[in-house]
Amino acid sequence: MPETVKKRHAAHVRDVLADGSAAARSALAASWKRSFSWYGLNPEDMTAPRVLSERELLDARERIEPLLDAAQSTLDRLFLAVGSTGCCVLFTDRQGVPVDRRGADVDDETFHRWGLWTGAVWSEEAEGTNGIGTCLAEERALTIHRDQHFHARNTALSCTVAPIYDHQGRLAGALDVSSCRADLTEGFVGLISAAVVDAARRIELEHFRRMFVGARLLVVEGTKHGGGVVAVDRDDLVIGATRDARLNYGLTDARLAGRLHVDELLFPESALEQDLLHLERSGVQRALALTSGNVSAAAKALGVSRATLHRKLARLGLTQRR
Repeated sequence: MPETVKKRHAAHVRDVLADGSAAARSALAASWKRSFSWYGLNPEDMTAPRVLSERELLDARERIEPLLDAAQSTLDRLFLAVGSTGCCVLFTDRQGVPVDRRGADVDDETFHRWGLWTGAVWSEEAEGTNGIGTCLAEERALTIHRDQHFHARNTALSCTVAPIYDHQGRLAGALDVSSCRADLTEGFVGLISAAVVDAARRIELEHFRRMFVGARLLVVEGTKHGGGVVAVDRDDLVIGATRDARLNYGLTDARLAGRLHVDELLFPESALEQDLLHLERSGVQRALALTSGNVSAAAKALGVSRATLHRKLARLGLTQRR
């Protein structure tokens, strides 16, 4: 990279950071501020990402192995969709370390040189603003395109990333599609973003299914967080929920451990109350019908006092015949 380009990028970063309100207005500026102020990084840094030892990488893979196994077919399909366009696919752990990747042989040398390889550390703390690290720091899907990176060295990269959550709704890693192509258009980046988010959700669902083998999986309607999936046992008790389902229904590990019936989850309390009221009204009406409207006889059939039945009739809006 020419020295002038490096200096110009670093100057731009510092100009933005000098604006005290920039971080409040821009998520990118907030990430740059974390990179500079929290982590003490220098935007002019041209050092390649740190790479884990073979033993450290093996340990990282083992920690995420169930989720990684569930991801394999989806990683293959995603690479088939984007690999011919000069992109590679990275699957990372929650520390921002790629533990698996897909790439074309012809591009491997380039990607290896840039650190888009297994074992490289792409946390925001280590590399400043970048697709993988910032996605994990902010827990949201995003694209960091070229000079949006903090380090000048990384400004040739375009990285589109989505977070991945495990079967307990915990952040577990990220799915990344990266490119070094200078001609990558904004429109194509948008298509990549949609594909990455969809692939991340497929990986989560496959992992969830494997973790609850034998349970019934129910897709629940969403609100703000887009629904989700819950696992239900043979007694209709909810034994698991994806992150979206947890967010939508306020589900915690403690609540799931408390023998939560699926009806409590799927039917709002007001609707459940209406159902119970309907059942109660039907029961009283049936008792009155069988006793030809005789309140005393109906009360006896229902196992309540005559005064209690009169109160029920008033509450339920039923006409007393006698």
